Amino acid sequence: MNTMLECFTEDAPGAVPVQLLTPATLQAWRADAATAQAAWVSASGFDARPGSLCLLPDAHGALARVLVGGEASADPFMLGDLPQRLPGGDYRLQLERIEAGRDGALLGFALGAYRFTRYRKCEARGVRMLLATDDPCAARVKAIARAVYLARDLINTPAQDMLPGDLAAAAETLAGEFGAGCEIIVGDDLLARGLPAIHAVGRASTSAPRLVCLDWGHADAPRIALVGKGVCFDSGGLDIKPASGMRLMKKDMGGAAQALALARLIMDSGLDVRLQVLVPAVENAIAGNAMRPGDVVTSRQGISIEIDNTDAEGRVILSDALTLAGEGKPELIVDFATLTGAARVAVGTELSAMFCNDDALARGIEAGAAQVHDPVWRMPLYRPYAKLIESKVADIANSGGTPHAGAITAALFLERFVPEHVAWAHFDIMAWNPRERPGRPEGGEAMALRAVFAYLQSRFGNGNDG
Repeated sequence: MNTMLECFTEDAPGAVPVQLLTPATLQAWRADAATAQAAWVSASGFDARPGSLCLLPDAHGALARVLVGGEASADPFMLGDLPQRLPGGDYRLQLERIEAGRDGALLGFALGAYRFTRYRKCEARGVRMLLATDDPCAARVKAIARAVYLARDLINTPAQDMLPGDLAAAAETLAGEFGAGCEIIVGDDLLARGLPAIHAVGRASTSAPRLVCLDWGHADAPRIALVGKGVCFDSGGLDIKPASGMRLMKKDMGGAAQALALARLIMDSGLDVRLQVLVPAVENAIAGNAMRPGDVVTSRQGISIEIDNTDAEGRVILSDALTLAGEGKPELIVDFATLTGAARVAVGTELSAMFCNDDALARGIEAGAAQVHDPVWRMPLYRPYAKLIESKVADIANSGGTPHAGAITAALFLERFVPEHVAWAHFDIMAWNPRERPGRPEGGEAMALRAVFAYLQSRFGNGNDG
């Protein structure tokens, strides 16, 4: 996986300064600048608005300085397009005359440098930003960037190389890096261990279903659980998707990618928690033993689930994982899932829809989201809609059979498997950038990861300065 962060260099004595200016500070800069440079800026039309760029030459025609238009904020994406726009070379960031966060600016640069190159040759641009090891923000920026890179890499990898066994192997690699425990429950062992819903969804695949269980941290630290939907490819099952709906279904394990990436960030930062990560990993395939519409699956909790639609499989596997998470009596449970198209209709592709049973938790995550520019939008757990997923033959149905309130009914389904007195947040996410934006290349994306981490860090603190 791509965690080298080659966009940073620790030693660059000839690095070209990159200076951020706003329209309000540009005039003062011109007053202090050399006459030739001020004239060059005026002639180039640079106005310091967000997205504007000006390359200043020295007396010999070499690049002397880069001016970048930005905002007086900590927007982490104001430098996000520089790795693709600047000429190859080494640069160093200056933050004079602008109230911008150094962490955010450098993180945006790193996120914009990401490219998924596993299957194609891509010539490196060689654009690097100075970030010395002794820089106070170096460890923080690199930890977040590596986590986002991990999520993007996992999601971008096609199903041929990211089936349940591959996803489990990625989790084992992550656990090994940080000395975490990792158990993988595979195939029919899921039945023996009381995880029948995961088995039912994944049993038709040639890659056996499995549950990844990662544990890290001190036994006496506050316990938190992360759960991620790991549907490595979703054909829709017997309720098969059309080709257009199946094209991007390699990303249906995006929730698992977020959970593993957030786990990486928690461990890399030394957060003082007892961490449990549960990833049910399956392929929703079609075969003679695939689950059928009308089948009834009994979950780990003993709640029977009528399969109204085999394409609503993610919530079925999450039912067992959420139940298992609750058995550990954590202080909070957070799950991530590419769960419903209804959430995308409601909030689009750039917002993470959040459902939460605890107002204090929701407010804390919203505050973290605003702090790090990782937007979330709280959606209602409108419990009267639970009638839409009632079943006449089982305790609950996995789909309401109605085009209305699909994200809400999915969240209400999941809530049935969360202990009543445990704080829980559920994120229904896109996990994909359908268009290129600064710092956010088209493809797999980490969503709500930085927001949740900001909350966790503010609540639980961390064991080091990284």
